[in-house]
Amino acid sequence: MYTVNRMEISEHIAALRREGNLMAEAAARSDLDSPVRATPGWQMRDLVRHMGGIHRWAAAHVAERLAEPIPTLEEVVGTWPDDASLLDWFRDGHAFLVRVLEAAEPDLACWTFLKAPSPLAFWARRQAHETGMHRADAESAGGTITPFAPAFAVDGIDELLYCFASRPGRRLRADPPRRLHVHATDAQGEWLVQVRPDGIEASGEHAAADCTVSGSASDLYLLLWNRRTEDGLEVHGDKTLLDRWRDSVQIR
Repeated sequence: MYTVNRMEISEHIAALRREGNLMAEAAARSDLDSPVRATPGWQMRDLVRHMGGIHRWAAAHVAERLAEPIPTLEEVVGTWPDDASLLDWFRDGHAFLVRVLEAAEPDLACWTFLKAPSPLAFWARRQAHETGMHRADAESAGGTITPFAPAFAVDGIDELLYCFASRPGRRLRADPPRRLHVHATDAQGEWLVQVRPDGIEASGEHAAADCTVSGSASDLYLLLWNRRTEDGLEVHGDKTLLDRWRDSVQIR
C-alpha cells in the first residue's frame, strides 16, 4: 500500500535545507573522532562523508536525468576530502542538491527506488528524510536531538511504513500474525502495522493490536527508525514486538 505524500515538494526541499544546515552545525560542534551511536563503528567524519556523498549522488541522478543508478558514491565524489575541508565540502554538496531540486522540472524523468507520485517528489522526500535522520545521528553525539516538526515526522513515518518496511524481503515476519498500533499524540498520524508470515502491511487506521505505542510524532519517527528506545513513550501490550522491530527493520 502507498500513501500520497502529505507534504508538497517545496516543503520537502525546505526541510532538506533545514536538516542539512542543522547537521552541519552539529558536526561543527563535535570532534570528528566522536562515535556515532546509531551506526556502530562510525565516527562523525564517516557520517559527514556519507551524507556529503549521498547528496552529490542524489543530485547527479536529478541533474543528469539518469535512467540507471550510479553504482557507488566514489563515481560522483572522486577524491574524498580531508578533515580540514570536510565541513565546507559537506555544505557545498548539500547546497548543490537543494539548488538542483529547486531547479528541476515537474516532469523530470530519472531513476528512483521507491514508489512516489513523481521522480522529483521521490528525491525531494527521500533526501529530506535521509538528511533529517542522519542529522539526528550527528546531534546524538552531543546528547540532545532537536525534535522534528510534527508534520515532517508523520511524513517520515509514512515513508518508512508504506515505502520501505512493506517491501518484499524484509526480515520482520510473524506466524501467527501480530499487530502494532502507532499513534502520534501531537499530529494527525495513526498507523496499524500488521506483521504477517509473508512480511509487513501498514495502513492508517485505529484498531486493536498486540502492542500500542503512543508519543509525539518526532519520538515515534526516531523510534521506528531505531534512533531511540520506547523509554518515556506510552506502551501497552506486548513490548517484545518493539524488540523484534528494532532487531529486524534496518534500512541500509
